[in-house]
Amino acid sequence: MHAVIFEKFNALLTEREWSGPVLEVGAVPTEKTLLNLPVLRNVTARTGINLEGPFTFKDFEILKGDANNMDRFPDNYFGLVLCNAMLEHDKFFWKSVEEIRRVTRPGGLIVIGTPGFADNSFQKFKKRFEKQAWYMSIKSSKAFGFLLSSTLTLEVHGEAYGDFYRFSPAFFREVIFRDFHSVEILPVMRPPRIIGLGCKPGSDPRS
Repeated sequence: MHAVIFEKFNALLTEREWSGPVLEVGAVPTEKTLLNLPVLRNVTARTGINLEGPFTFKDFEILKGDANNMDRFPDNYFGLVLCNAMLEHDKFFWKSVEEIRRVTRPGGLIVIGTPGFADNSFQKFKKRFEKQAWYMSIKSSKAFGFLLSSTLTLEVHGEAYGDFYRFSPAFFREVIFRDFHSVEILPVMRPPRIIGLGCKPGSDPRS
């Protein structure tokens, strides 16, 4: 995990209200897994899940399991669910998204990061000139048209376990966080990684 992403997750959790227990989907037994965020230092109920494992790392467990079916966890259990750079490697990511939503308690917070694509300064530049004749001439040319019809995304990576998808802000807004509240979607770095967060509707009966 890039240090900028790690720090951004930590800053976002510092700014939001949430309470444990905490789950990281796609956790790994390294210093840069999200369960090691400084803001979580005093949270005792931290659990990870990964296709590989199980692992014990520092003071938390990473269970072996598939995020497509997390039936080992009850409905509405976790107060905070984290996931980064995992969904693009998940052939059936929509199943994992629904499981993440299911295991999060009402009022709980979900924070997810993926590589993606989003408006950037070059796209804003293009929009200024898209009706100009010279722009349309370049866009329709065989030699240079691809430059005006493309956007920057993170390179293919993780070939050993597959790299299948890139995601847009609309995916976060309309799929992951549909009907959630306090939703925030943040493109970070270049090529863009997108971090989205939001709260599950309802109030936590434990509070």
